[in-house]
Amino acid sequence: MATLIHTLADHSDDVNYCAFSSSCLATCSLDKTIRVYSLNNFTELPYSPLRGHTYAVHCCCFSPSGHVLASCSTDGTTMVWDTRDGRTLAVLEQPSGSPVRVCRFSPESTYLVAGAADGSLVLWNVQSLKLYRSGNVKDGSLVACAFSPNGNFFVTGSSCGDLTIWDDKMRCLYNEKAHDLGVTCCDISSQPISDGEHGFRYFQMASCGQDSHIKLWLILFADLLGVELKYKCTLNGHSAPVLACAFSCDGQMLVSGSVDKCVIIHETSTGNTLHTLSQHTR
Repeated sequence: MATLIHTLADHSDDVNYCAFSSSCLATCSLDKTIRVYSLNNFTELPYSPLRGHTYAVHCCCFSPSGHVLASCSTDGTTMVWDTRDGRTLAVLEQPSGSPVRVCRFSPESTYLVAGAADGSLVLWNVQSLKLYRSGNVKDGSLVACAFSPNGNFFVTGSSCGDLTIWDDKMRCLYNEKAHDLGVTCCDISSQPISDGEHGFRYFQMASCGQDSHIKLWLILFADLLGVELKYKCTLNGHSAPVLACAFSCDGQMLVSGSVDKCVIIHETSTGNTLHTLSQHTR
């Protein structure tokens, strides 16, 4: 049974994203701020809110260690923060100056990816905080990103509905039209599964979109065999565009949030709905 633990109501405008580390929760908002809370008692940390963006903050994410937080904004920057004291470590400007819609750390904290509204994509070297590689998708805004568990590949989702697989040299390896009205989010499970036929280790990937659908995929990342993406099934339950999705740590559950005001917890093996949460009023 899923129960409400706590409600946070400190932002003065829409909350666009939330991210967890092992000890903290970060939220970002149209109000231009990022707020950071302790998971012990949900109190706001002394240095919060983080201020520095001049326009709406679209996304935030913790590094795997939890010591660094990244945020990205309509102002065309990705900001990097020290979560121990709230210091600004870097302000990374998108080369094109376009609004940055999504940011993600690789599993080993080698790279930070930033995708923008004009389709530009940047890999930042986390150690040097310098630009490592850049690229572009052909159409649409970049709004979603997820790394493979080994960090050698990553997937982006665009507003034109494409899922694109890249390697860490920013080479485009595969492209799939996934959602007719645009992708809004994607996530890759950290737990591999076997296809049962050839013994390959696949990973589950979920994507959601403006078409109100959540799709599950099997994705193969192999340096020798290349990349393969196989459609698995569609999860139903939402009646409006699905804005976010994320796997549980063991990959057995997927949670999704929608414009229909509901959060749904799905069982990935069967596609069944485990819980529907409807406490939000918008």
